[in-house]
Formats: sequence, C-alpha cells, structure tokens
Amino acid sequence: MIAKYRLLALDMDGTLLNDEQLITPETEKWIKKAVEAGVHVCLSTGRAFRSALPYAEQLGLQTPMVTVNGSEVWRAPHELYRRSLMDPELVTQMYEIAQQYDIWFWAYSLDEVHKRDNWDGNVEGREWLKFGYQTEDDDIRHKLLLQLQDMGGLEITNSSPYNLEINPQGVNKAAGIREVCRLLGIDMSQVVAVGDSLNDLSVIQQVGLGVAMGNAQKTVKQEADVVVASNNEDGIAEVIQKYILTEAKITAATVTVK
Repeated sequence: MIAKYRLLALDMDGTLLNDEQLITPETEKWIKKAVEAGVHVCLSTGRAFRSALPYAEQLGLQTPMVTVNGSEVWRAPHELYRRSLMDPELVTQMYEIAQQYDIWFWAYSLDEVHKRDNWDGNVEGREWLKFGYQTEDDDIRHKLLLQLQDMGGLEITNSSPYNLEINPQGVNKAAGIREVCRLLGIDMSQVVAVGDSLNDLSVIQQVGLGVAMGNAQKTVKQEADVVVASNNEDGIAEVIQKYILTEAKITAATVTVK
C-alpha cells in the first residue's frame, strides 16, 4: 500500500501529548495503524532527544527524529545525523538580557537543561543548542522579541504564547523535516505535519498538508491547511483517519482498478 502521504511529522507538547503529558490509547492505536500501512512517523519537537525518546519507544518508532526545534536530526533513535550548535557568545548575550528583565530562562546544552535556578555561568565550556525565555508579561515579551530581532542570526519561535524559543538562524523544524525527507527518499509534498505553536509554523507552511490542532495558536490555525480536534480530544487520531489512511485506501483502490 502506497499512500499519498508517506511521512507524518508530529510535534509533541500540545499535539501528540495531552495536557497530562500522555499519549492516549486512541492516539497510540492510530499511529500504529499508520506505521503498519507503511507511513513513516517522525517526532518533530522542541524537546531534547532524551526527553523525546521514551515516547518514541512507547510507540515503537525506529524512524528519524527532529529534536530541539531542528538543532538535531536523528537518522534513527540513538543515531545522530546532524547537529547545529549555537554560538556561545549569543548564549552569553541572551543570558544578560534575561538578567536585564529579571525573567525565567532556560538553555539546552548537550549535557543538560540549564535554568535560572541552576545557572553556573560556564558558557564557553559547553556546546549549546537552544535558549528560551518565559514570561506572562506581554510588554516585556514584546520588548524582548524586538531586542532579539536586533541581534540578528537567530531563529525566534515559541512553544506556548508565554515563551520565546531561540535557535541559530536557519535551524527550524522545516529544515529538519526536509533533511528527514532526503534520508527517506521522499518529497516535502508527501509529508503531513501537525503542530500547535509557532515553532511548528515553518514546517506546517512547507509540507503537503499542514495541520493545526484545535488548541493551536491563532497564527498556526490561520496558516494550516486544516484544523483538527485538540490534543485532549485525540486530534492526531483524526488526522490519520481523515487524511492519511483514507488517502492510502483511495490510492490502493486506484492501483487495483488499473
């Protein structure tokens, strides 16, 4: 069976996972049906590899993964294909901005997640992947965004309305999924990408079918091709039933007729 869509790229938080950080039995069932039908399922997340891996293992996935918003592309679990590092000088500047506004921040290095409450100042001695800020103060967040844009060389997104996530320029989920497509020998037009936040926007805009969850941010819904149920209502199961396995059945029937 050859489906029109060969790859399902899934964001995790707010998409694959419900608000309890769980993959529901219904969603798991339909993901496994998609895999059985020959569809590649790729986790495409802002999380670090070690945080995403248990969910890939739960689903039995041996396919490529995109982690840290595209800073890492994995050929398969535990098999790194490409990693993009952030200039330590940028990390230092972003740390100083966090101090300026007195807001919560975090930064992903290869070894751990460094936060406001465990920051040890050792920037040059580590390799960095991503920096993030969290504040519910809209005014501060807007000023912060403008300041980051003035710095240049940054890819600025979010994974919730109250945070900002920063990767090196050109590093995003779309670029990561494009590399996954090359690894699998498929085209971006054969990809369904599902997400809820601005760090999903680039890939939703560039694939064959861009899907926003019912709980997605407004901009993501506006740019998506379709909107499905929320992460608490098995939206992923809906995607697979309506847009992936349905297409597979139609394609299979067409082949049979020919």
